[in-house]
Amino acid sequence: MPMPSEISAQLPDEESALWLMRLGAAGAERQAALAELHGLLLRASRFELGRRRATLPHLRPGDLDDLAQQSADDALVAILAKLGDFRGESRFTTWAYKFALLEASVKVRRRAWQGREIPLEREAWATLAGAARTERGAEDGELFAAIREEIESSLGPRQREVLVAVALNDVPIDVLAERLQTNRGALYKNLHDARRKLRAALAARGFDLELDRKEER
Repeated sequence: MPMPSEISAQLPDEESALWLMRLGAAGAERQAALAELHGLLLRASRFELGRRRATLPHLRPGDLDDLAQQSADDALVAILAKLGDFRGESRFTTWAYKFALLEASVKVRRRAWQGREIPLEREAWATLAGAARTERGAEDGELFAAIREEIESSLGPRQREVLVAVALNDVPIDVLAERLQTNRGALYKNLHDARRKLRAALAARGFDLELDRKEER
C-alpha cells in the first residue's frame, strides 16, 4: 500500500490541476484555456524552428511562421487526445511544451526532405564503400562485404529497405513512414528486427558489430 507521501507525489501541482480543470470545463472557460495553451505551444514551436533554422536555408519567414502554426495546432490536438495520460510527474506546461517541440522537429525534417528522392540502395552502398575505404582502410573490406551480403540474403525486402534508408541514407523515420504510407511503430519494428538478424548473422561469421541506432532521432 502506497504511503501518503507517495500518493501526493503522483498528484498534479496546483497550477497543473487548474489547467486540467479548465480544459475539462465547458463554454468560455474551456475556450480561454485552449487559446492560452495554443499560445504557449506556438511560442515553443517558434523556439524549436528557430533553433533548427539552419537546416532550412531556403525557407522564407512566412513559411517558418506557417510551420510554427501547424506545429502548435497539431500539438494541441495531440495533447487533448492524451490528456488522460498526464500523471503530474512534471508541470502540465512542461509536459505540453514537449508536444510542440516534437511536432516542430518532425515538420522541419519533413520539409527538409520535401521534393527529395530517397536514395536507391545501390547509391547507399557506393557511399558506404567510399567512406569505409577513406576512413577505415582496406582491412575493413571483409567486414563491409559481409554486411552487404547479409543485408541482401538475411533480411526481408521491407527490413532491407528500412535499414538501408535509415542507417545508410540517414532518412528520418517519420519521413520514411510518410513515403511508405505506414507508421513509425511499424518501421521501428522492421528496423529492430533487421538489426537483430544482421547482428546474429555477422556474429555467426565471426564479426562483432554494434550497429548505430540512428532511428532514435
